[in-house]
Amino acid sequence: MKSKTTFISDISQKEFPIADKISAKLIRNPILALIQKDYPDFDEDKFLAIGELNMYREKYISNYLVVEIGELSNLETKVIGSLNEDKSLVSVVEDEIGVRTMGQKVADKVAAFGGSWKFIIFFGVFILLWILANIYILLNKGFDPYPFILLNLILSCLAALQAPVIMMSQNRQEEKDRERAKKDYMINLKSELEIRMLHEKLDHLIMHQQEELIEIQKVQIEMMNDILTRIK
Repeated sequence: MKSKTTFISDISQKEFPIADKISAKLIRNPILALIQKDYPDFDEDKFLAIGELNMYREKYISNYLVVEIGELSNLETKVIGSLNEDKSLVSVVEDEIGVRTMGQKVADKVAAFGGSWKFIIFFGVFILLWILANIYILLNKGFDPYPFILLNLILSCLAALQAPVIMMSQNRQEEKDRERAKKDYMINLKSELEIRMLHEKLDHLIMHQQEELIEIQKVQIEMMNDILTRIK
């Protein structure tokens, strides 16, 4: 038979002093949901002890901290993954060569060689040897005496062939620049969208934290009031 100075808890079926009796109607919804998760039959007509309630209050606060740490870790992982994707995309844009025909490959190589110091030095040495060979070795009676008409013809033909090749290579370079500019725009757009998403996640996280912190403060105030009541 139950004594008037004690009661039986509906969750542990243990006997506690009547002063520790707490009705389920007075328990906050988040904590009540946590209790009902372990004891589905615990409804508003049931009772438990203040010590048991404090145990679930501590469990609620502990679960909140674990969830928040997990959310921050997930956010950090997403940010790092996003940065890695951006790095990979930039690398693809910079290293991309594209499909080229045989003529385009030749034009690129000729333009690269014709616009280098290697070509200038090589061609300067060739012209100097040509002139010295015809003047000093062949005594201006060789196959191309002064004023070096054959050399002028070779230079004219080379300039006539080199000009369209260089123009072809410049057109190819303009196509590459346009493609690179388009991909730079894609990278910038992606970065802007990810920054906006990150701001939204942070705003959501801050609002969620504020709501949860307010709830925790209410729980802590209830625990302090319970402690003060017991002291009195």
